Amino acid sequence: MLICIPDILSKAEVADFRRIMDATEWEDGRSTAGAQSAMVKRNEQLPPDSETARVLGQRVLSALTKNPLFISAAIPLHIFPPLFNRYAASDGHHFGVHVDNAVRGDRLTGLRIRTDLSVTLFLSEPEDYEGGVLTVEDYYGSHEVKLPAGHLVLYPASSLHLVTPVTRGTRVASFFWLQSMVRDAHARSMIFDLDMAVQALVERLGRDDPETVKLTGIYHNLIRYWADV
Repeated sequence: MLICIPDILSKAEVADFRRIMDATEWEDGRSTAGAQSAMVKRNEQLPPDSETARVLGQRVLSALTKNPLFISAAIPLHIFPPLFNRYAASDGHHFGVHVDNAVRGDRLTGLRIRTDLSVTLFLSEPEDYEGGVLTVEDYYGSHEVKLPAGHLVLYPASSLHLVTPVTRGTRVASFFWLQSMVRDAHARSMIFDLDMAVQALVERLGRDDPETVKLTGIYHNLIRYWADV
């Protein structure tokens, strides 16, 4: 399940992020890559343990917890501290085909998570760069993603994916992973579809409609059945 979620950050918030990031030193993005990924990864990132990365990461996490669509799609248990990367055309940056590590650990907090879902939060407008397309492979083919700044894409961490070479401008994004309360991707997808249907019924019939209440109960009972917390 690949889901695009709009307006995680406002345009003003994106501009403030970029102002802070532009004044910060970057490092080789391979410092956080696994052995296989490091062979095909060519980009830069903010040092993960730097104060800038941590402060901006907390702002991303705060925005995520306020977004109902993100919560519904991810049903997050643990969210890895957000990281930030940059792909510059001048350096021929790209990220070849790879799969994300199954487990990620954070040195500062000691947090270890199973990476159920990968997240990319775009911090550059699509017209500001050429190339730099996130391409995700799944059972149904390839999906190309290039979203407006402040928008986010959520996709299975088990997917093969890549970022095509940036040929003009600079692509900046936040990227991270999360462990969902619902480990099974198919179950999580069905729960999300049910939640979207319930919310549509709430708009039409009201939250106190007896059938809406019943379906809401089924939604929560399914999470209770599948949740691993």
